This record gives sequence, C-alpha cells and structure tokens, in this order.
Amino acid sequence: MSSQQDSKGVVLTGFYQNNEVLPVLIDCKDEEEHTSLSSRRTGQYNIHSRAKNAAGKPPYSSSSQDSLDELSMDDYWTELQHIQTSRGNDQEVPEEVLMKVPDEGELEEEWLKEAGLSDLIGDQAGDLQESIVLLSTLTRTQAAAVQKRVDTVTQTLRKKNRHHQVPDVRDIFGLPSAQSGKISSANRTLPAGTSENGKQDVKSDGQTIIACGNDKSNLDTALSETDINLEISFSEQAAGLKEQSKSSEPHGNEDDSLLPNFKMPQDKTGTTKIGDLASQDMKKVHTLALIELTALYDAFGIDFKSHKAVKIKIKESGLFGVPLTILLEQDQKKVPGTKVPLILQKLISHIEEEGLDTEGLLRIPGSATRVKSLCQELEAKFYERTFAWDGVKQHDAASLLKFFIRELPQPLLTVEYLNAFITVQKLPTRKHQLQALNLLVLFLPEPSRDTLKTLLEFLQRVIDSKEKNKMTLNNIAVIMAPNLFRFKGFRSKGGEQQEFAMAAGTANIMRWLIKYQNLLWLIPKFLMNQVRKQNTENQKKMSKDRAMKKLLKKMAYDREKHERPYRSTTKTDALQGVIRVQAPQFSKVSMAIQLTEDLKASDVLARLLSQIGTVAIKREDICLYEIGGNIGARCLNDETYMKDLYQLNPNAEWVIKSRSR
Repeated sequence: MSSQQDSKGVVLTGFYQNNEVLPVLIDCKDEEEHTSLSSRRTGQYNIHSRAKNAAGKPPYSSSSQDSLDELSMDDYWTELQHIQTSRGNDQEVPEEVLMKVPDEGELEEEWLKEAGLSDLIGDQAGDLQESIVLLSTLTRTQAAAVQKRVDTVTQTLRKKNRHHQVPDVRDIFGLPSAQSGKISSANRTLPAGTSENGKQDVKSDGQTIIACGNDKSNLDTALSETDINLEISFSEQAAGLKEQSKSSEPHGNEDDSLLPNFKMPQDKTGTTKIGDLASQDMKKVHTLALIELTALYDAFGIDFKSHKAVKIKIKESGLFGVPLTILLEQDQKKVPGTKVPLILQKLISHIEEEGLDTEGLLRIPGSATRVKSLCQELEAKFYERTFAWDGVKQHDAASLLKFFIRELPQPLLTVEYLNAFITVQKLPTRKHQLQALNLLVLFLPEPSRDTLKTLLEFLQRVIDSKEKNKMTLNNIAVIMAPNLFRFKGFRSKGGEQQEFAMAAGTANIMRWLIKYQNLLWLIPKFLMNQVRKQNTENQKKMSKDRAMKKLLKKMAYDREKHERPYRSTTKTDALQGVIRVQAPQFSKVSMAIQLTEDLKASDVLARLLSQIGTVAIKREDICLYEIGGNIGARCLNDETYMKDLYQLNPNAEWVIKSRSR
C-alpha cells in the first residue's frame, strides 16, 4: 500500500531453510505479478486456478485437514486473493534477498547459545558454573536434547579445526571431581546411574549429562484424553506414549464443538500465567521451554530448527509495516507502559463499538480504495489525535486490522520460530500439538506474545457472537491464517500439494491458538519446579559471595528493613502455623495469617480489604505475591492454597501490592 512509500527502507528478511515447506522471504512489492510468474515457472499453486475449480475436489488431501473440508477452505483462498491483490497495487521492484546457507553444526551452535549453554562448546568451554546449575535441573529427555546438539557442534569443530586444540565434549561433562560433585550432590544418596526420580543418566561415548526432574515412570495412566498433565515434562510423557496411534484423533468434517475441551487437575500451589513471574524467572522459563520443545520434537523424530534473518531494512516510524519494538517505543512516549500497539488497540475497540453482530465480520473485505486512503490518513493523524474514527466503516476497520498484522516486517510469530509453529501439525495427537504450542508461546518475545494475546482474545469475542455474525471458529481460522502466516515477505517454495498442506495446516493451527488460548498462556508446573530448583542452586552459590549478598539487598523490596524482623518472627510463627503478610502500599502493620488447609490467596486479600475499607482499591488491581526463597517474585492465583505453597517455599516473604501491568 502507498502508506509504505514513506518508509526509510524495505524489510528484507530471510531464514535458514531445510527441506520442509518453508517460506522464501522477499520484498512483497509487486507480489501478485511475482506469484503469477513463479507459478508459470515452477507449477506453484495459483489462486485464480483454484477459484475455477472450487467445485471440484483438491488434488491433495492433508491429514491436517481433520475438520476443515474443501468448502470451508474456500474462504482461505478468497482471503489470500484479497491479500495478493492489495499488495499487487504497489509497483516497486522487489530487491533480491541474500539467503544464508547454514554451515554444518551452525544451527546447533545457535540453539546452544539461545539455551544459555554456549559455554559447553568451543573456546568458551571452561567456566561452566551457570550451565552446571541449568543441567542439574533437566529431565532425561531434555538432557538428551542438549547432548545431541553438543555432540554435533563438537564433531563439527573438530573437522574445522584439526590444527587447533578443541575441547572434547567428554572433558566438558567428565568434570573434575570437585565440579561433578556439585552437579550430582542432589542425587548422591541414590543408586549409581539413577537420578532422584529413578532415571538413568544420559550417556554417550563416555560423557554424561545428569538428568534430574520428572520421569515418565510417574505418568498417571488414569488421566483421560482431555486431561493435560502439567506436572510431568511433556517430552517425558511423549517418550512413553509416542507409539500411540492417531486412531483416537478426530478426522473429517467436524464442527467447532467437536474440538476437545482440555482440562487440568487442580494444582494446590496455584497455576502460574505468563505475566505472573518476575523477569529474571521468565528468562529461565524461556530457556527451559526451548529445551523442552526441542526434546518433545526429538521424541517424535521431528527436526526443530529455528531460522535467522540475514538482511533487514526497516521503517523507523509510522504505523503500518513497522517492527513491533519500534512501534511500542513510539507508543510508550504517548502512553507509558504500553505493551500492545495503540493502533491495534484502537482498531479493535472501534470494531467492537460498532457491534460484533455484523454478519461476515472479518470475512467481508472493506473497500480497497477507502482502506488505502485510511492508511495514509492514519499515518498522518493518528498520533496527533485528529483522525476522525466516526467515519470509519466496520468492514474497513477489520481490513485495517488484518493489514496491520500481515504487514509487520517480521511475522507476529517471529521469523525464528514461524516454521516451528507450522511443524506443530506433524505431532501425532492433539494433546502433543497443544503442548508444543504452549511451549512456543512461552518463548516468543514479549511484544509478539502480548500482541498475539490481544488479537486472539478479540477473535474469541467475535466467535462468541457467531449466532448473529455467522463467524464460527472455523470461519475465523481460515480468514486469519493467511494474515498471520503469510506475512509480508512470505513466499511458499512448494508446489500445489504443499500449498494445500500449508493452507489446511496453518488454518488448523489458527483454530488451536484461538480455541485453547487460555491454556497456552499457562506455565507448566514442571517448568516452575525447574525454575525453583535453579534458584535454589544459585542461592547456594551466591551465599558464598559477599558481593552477591549486597546486590540482593538492593532489590526493589527493601530487604535491609524487612528481612531481619521477618526472619526473627518466622521461627516462632512457623511453629504456630502463621505467616506474616506485608502490604506496605496500604498498611504500615503486617498481618498475621493462620495457615489452615482451606486458606486461599483470595482469603488473604479479602482480609486486607476488610481492614482498609475506606481506601478505594479495586480487587482486580492488587495481588498477593510470593517473593524470595526459591522464586524471584510471583503473583498468586486466587485459588492458591497457602499452606501447600508455604510447604513448597517456606523461606518466601508474602507481600500484597499492585499488580504489574
């Protein structure tokens, strides 16, 4: 669209490729012409030929089309045609992207770097203290995933550096007794070769990564198919169940209601959502989720390969076609603390103000001429607050929303992990697919994750009015899939069969993202347990360093003032089953709370509100936080049973304060 003509550059993103159906990234100017030429050269699927044969059956049927028949997919091809037509109006000649071909072992080296384990290889091998802590918390399958990539990189380095001394991976994991004792100290009372849960240590060519954590032997076989077990590593569960056939999975033409409603057994220590944890703990979750997802894919023999942009030019201002990070920087100057682009928030609110009962909402496109004009006007007037929203028709606003998503210079699901999302459909059961999506959401960058959440919540509200607007989950999924997955710069390299597989697969993934969004933003308990164990191990090391002790005392919560009085009363209170709850924002006096079997976090908050009834505080604006001990900081779910949590983290402090938004 012409709104991009003012840009300082064109986004050119590329990423490593394998033999999967992967996007080829180019500049999307003159995209429609490029598609036609490419189709004639390679036999690539042409959307116009699909329209002519709409009444016939597609030549290829993908197993991922388990509830998206040919008729329901017609909206996908129609939406794709609208996208290509709008992009085809731009006349700028696309610049060729330089694609980087990865060297042998390069992807594995990048993976180890992102997992925080780069010190296990190359010249950095030596200072292993942080890696030792991380490795000591890994499950058997997670450790095997790390081992596999260390082996690949080490072998590659040996080939490239025959004249240089490259550390042997066996030397890395075959640590001196003083170091290895630190890793296995938690397991020293167990039989040789087993972890604390009875697992065998992972061994390969004489080297060992000691695996701790959860084991598949603890699987609860009584769990039904619609139960999600968040206490045991997903990859450990998969290792024991990967032979399960797909016969129980739904296939054929099925409506939205036939997607299973997954549920979770109650966790008395409280569920944890993204946003509930302190940033330092979320970084650990990111790392562990990456390792866990890789282990899950390894369990089914699926390649997990992230991709990397190799050439990028970006717009440095504006609304459309601007990277999320730059857009949020602009927005935060106007509204401090903004986490979701203001233009997206405004488009959603405008659509909702007009009512969600409009038939064909999101499916019926707005006027191309009006949408183009609105883009230009928004670019000029949005931040000046002089744009007249009253004159924006609802279908035009919906088209602008979809345009905003697909014109992001990098996809909302990120260049690095877009293919990992697409690969989810290769997993054998819906449960495994949902587990993989959960992990992928956990290590999305925060701007992408927050924006995706806002989008999915809006789409669900549209679906909630399906009786009037006729937009079911299937309808919304096939409309939004090309906007989310065929982002600016996308080009499918495959032929007609791959096009149909891509269409049905991404539409299904879109369905799952919408349907199960409440589950996808949960942090599994097994990851939380691993975070707690890392914190415990780190604290043991920090206790020996006076400088680190001083640093901890400079945390936001004034430990110098509160730590000693709290500790002096803890021993006495603990014997009596009492915890002290601080609320420094609202009261100068701490509350003594008697722990009982039925006491929940919501009860503690209710007691505070009853004591300060004259102060105007909204219940939803405050939270009881678990701080310190084996966690950084965690906002507690209302259904958290305090006695159970106290037993899990007896050294924590309990503080009521405003929620972090």
